[in-house]
Amino acid sequence: MKITYDPEVDVLRVMLGSAPIEESDEEKPGMILDYDIDGNIVGFEILDASKRVENPRSVEYAVAA
Repeated sequence: MKITYDPEVDVLRVMLGSAPIEESDEEKPGMILDYDIDGNIVGFEILDASKRVENPRSVEYAVAA
């Protein structure tokens, strides 16, 4: 998984794997889902991230025990 934030365009992107993106759809305003050729979600983008995420420059990772 790869997470990037671009402050110039205020977009937070989460890529779940390395599969190429075949199609993207804005499912809800400000939320774009990326799909592979088989229709599986391979990533998503949050537009205007600084207004929707507490701190788009910070990531916390935890594994549930």
